[in-house]
Amino acid sequence: MKDVPIWEKSALTLEEAAAYSGIGINKIRELTNARDCDFVLWVGNKRLIKRKRFDRFIEQSYSI
Repeated sequence: MKDVPIWEKSALTLEEAAAYSGIGINKIRELTNARDCDFVLWVGNKRLIKRKRFDRFIEQSYSI
């Protein structure tokens, strides 16, 4: 199986999102716990981060 680079994935795990963005796993978990978070995708109990929406969120944020 071929490994896909993080910047080409559409959904990231918390660990991948933390490595990709430089934001800590606990902070990403806190952000995605919000009911109105539009960049989280729940697959059962698994939390995936929608990369493109996460990028937009980071670009629009002044501080996290």
